[in-house]
Amino acid sequence: MSKIIAFTGSNSETSINDKLLKYALNFFKKNEVNYIDLKAFEIPIYSETLENSKGIPKDIQELKLKIEKADTLIVAVNEHNGAMSAFFKNITDWLSRASSNYLKDKSIFLMSTSPGEGGAQSSLEYTTENFHKFGGQVVHQFSLPLFNKNFSEDGLTDTYKAHLQSLITNLENDL
Repeated sequence: MSKIIAFTGSNSETSINDKLLKYALNFFKKNEVNYIDLKAFEIPIYSETLENSKGIPKDIQELKLKIEKADTLIVAVNEHNGAMSAFFKNITDWLSRASSNYLKDKSIFLMSTSPGEGGAQSSLEYTTENFHKFGGQVVHQFSLPLFNKNFSEDGLTDTYKAHLQSLITNLENDL
């Protein structure tokens, strides 16, 4: 059984990307997924001065260790101005300072949603490039446009639900 961890790159308590991620985790049948709430971490804004004076924050060291032990990551990223949020960028900055290859040999399922028609595609592209720089391999992507139209208390509309289930089944079969 593969070790899988999942987290969302948003610090919003009402994150639609977190809702999508938690919904998606219900489709894993062959593997257990460990959800990590990054909002609970205490991580200062990165600066070289801070790194030199205090070192890598404890929560970053713990997250790096969890990533090292995992085979696969499931990551939901929100979009701010066409890129990942400042919150998540800060976490990836610290992780890259802890190890320039912190994603080495990691398979990554990347997903995003937005209230608009773009489904946070720009953030998916930005995050894919960012993760590749640090050794990660994005093996699947899922983008959900128009979150409020395509997601409800009952979950995704049929077309998107089938697509997400198919991607997760393919991921699990590849593990």
